[in-house]
Amino acid sequence: ILVLKKCKQTDDVLFINAAGSYQKGKRQNVLLQDHIDDIIDTYRYRREKPRYSRCASLEEIAGNDFNLNIPRYVDTSVPEEEINVAAVQKDVVQIGAEMTGARQRMVRHLEQLDIETGGAR
Repeated sequence: ILVLKKCKQTDDVLFINAAGSYQKGKRQNVLLQDHIDDIIDTYRYRREKPRYSRCASLEEIAGNDFNLNIPRYVDTSVPEEEINVAAVQKDVVQIGAEMTGARQRMVRHLEQLDIETGGAR
């Protein structure tokens, strides 16, 4: 939905990304009253919400060659989970130790069965 007003009171443009505001239907998706209320509330009070809505200045829009595509102004990407390198390293060491133990047990079982292990230890 694109709303253009000549007599608006602000010099910015509110972009609302309501692409995820629907209930999935069998043949078509449905915009529920809660979704409609949220869109109207965001528009009426010009609320900025992360990954949903944002006000962009006319200068910013001009800098984007007046491109009004919503993703240019509303970042919808979900931030990636931070990786705790120390914890991952600890897990790798532990898993390596478990693999070594499992390999040694396997070799012992194979030797008990008189099966050649090829020097695997």
